[in-house]
Amino acid sequence: MNRMETYCRSARSVRREVEGWRAAGEKEEDMGQREPEMLTEKMEEYLEALFKLSTEECDLTPTRLAEYMKVTPPTALDMLRRLEREGYVRYRGPGAGKGRGAGSGRARRVIMLTPKGERAARTLIRRHRLSERFLTDMLGLDWESAHREACRLEHVISPEVEEKLSEMLGNPETCPHGYPIPDENGRMEEEEEEIKPLCDFYPDEKGCIARVEEDEPQLLQYLASLGVMPDADVEVMEVAPFGGPLLVRIGDSQYALGREVASKIWTRKGPARRRGRGKGPGPRRGPAGR
Repeated sequence: MNRMETYCRSARSVRREVEGWRAAGEKEEDMGQREPEMLTEKMEEYLEALFKLSTEECDLTPTRLAEYMKVTPPTALDMLRRLEREGYVRYRGPGAGKGRGAGSGRARRVIMLTPKGERAARTLIRRHRLSERFLTDMLGLDWESAHREACRLEHVISPEVEEKLSEMLGNPETCPHGYPIPDENGRMEEEEEEIKPLCDFYPDEKGCIARVEEDEPQLLQYLASLGVMPDADVEVMEVAPFGGPLLVRIGDSQYALGREVASKIWTRKGPARRRGRGKGPGPRRGPAGR
């Protein structure tokens, strides 16, 4: 082998080694600067659920989230790993921060939305509740249909459409079910008065309906047929003993409501405030109320 052949072989060897170093460096750089994952519709549904549950429960666990989403715990944990990786959720409590991923460790840990996750969730909730207002107040859909359709619309509404929708509706404060609508900055109006479930009322106690829990479509349809809507005046006439039903007056009618149903109806003392509705005629009653 002459000197020229030796030189060429050495040059090729050095070039291969340098290219290998460069490729390894580029791979590490790609891993360190991984593009963030776009929020999918399913990820958004989990963020919305986490926000709603966190306002009702102090210690939100993956098991409770799985129950709410009607999925298995492993399915919920898989989604939580994705949300944690993208910076939307974190954990507190024993075991938090040990290992990687939502499934690591055996200690009971509590899920928390990060500021990034809370911003995303509040935006979704704003779009959902504005959509419900539009569908009920402007198009005349009933509660059940409006809630179902809003679950679809919330994922496709752009910021521009969101702004125009709010302006058209007169910047409503609450959704048709009585829940506050976050403003354009994500702020939500705090309850000025104490509210409590109707099942905690005593005989002869009066008040007005503040909101109705919205997660059971058939219950919404039933309550709407009775006229059980936000701002309706209500009076508890009798309370049956041993966990029996409540006899309530709504308008000129009286109804017997079971304790479980009454626990879904949140009320405040005093007359109705008539706040929050947009420009339209409001939600239609269900079939039984027509």
